[in-house]
Amino acid sequence: MRRFAFIVTLLALAPTAGCSGDTPEQAPSSPAPSAVAGPAADASDALAGLAALALDRRYAALYTWDVGDGQPRNVIAMVANDGSWRVDIPRGAQGGTTDVSIVRTAAGVHQCSLGVTSTCVLVADKGEKVPGRYDPRVQRLFRQWLPAFTDRHEALAVSAVRPLAGAQGSCFSVDSVAAGLDAPVDVGIYCYAPDGLLTAARVNFGVLKLVKQVAAPATVQLPGPVISGTPLGMDAPPPPVVQPSSAGLPG
Repeated sequence: MRRFAFIVTLLALAPTAGCSGDTPEQAPSSPAPSAVAGPAADASDALAGLAALALDRRYAALYTWDVGDGQPRNVIAMVANDGSWRVDIPRGAQGGTTDVSIVRTAAGVHQCSLGVTSTCVLVADKGEKVPGRYDPRVQRLFRQWLPAFTDRHEALAVSAVRPLAGAQGSCFSVDSVAAGLDAPVDVGIYCYAPDGLLTAARVNFGVLKLVKQVAAPATVQLPGPVISGTPLGMDAPPPPVVQPSSAGLPG
């Protein structure tokens, strides 16, 4: 947990990429409304173009993640210059009790516990998806769903909407038009800056909003050694078994 807090502090204090001076660039609290009129095809094209930019975007960014419990969390997303990426998700595993990170390196995708002693487990080979039982899902916003937005053959209905409160850029409502099939992305609202940076999203696992972005690292690091153990599940761990006391029983 201390390691995660240190990374959040470091990112918050770092100078913003592309800005002069030491003043952090914060997400504006009252963005100008964007146009919502126009054919759906135009909205799909606009989202596809921004998603294509996002696929090539390299950055480190701090987000707030609100799951509706009154305790917003800090999510860190990093896409390094060498193409590796990492998303740190507080209370993202074991029923919201354990901090977790999803990290993609040349070896594949790892799920890592974040704490005093961090360890990582390989959960997907290169090009494969994280199995659902080990998947906190938040990282999908930054990498996995972008190709679906760029593919005009996906069964998605896209429309331009007004920005979410406090969000920058252009926002799009995305819905699935293929009933009964697994949707390629979660239904929700997705917002992007003109350069392709995700600035906000509202999906069924919460609301994510950009706080600050800085320059990308050269590469991302695993937060701990790789072990051969079992990855953290998404369900809360079972309560410990309490053994009956033998006090007062005859010997």
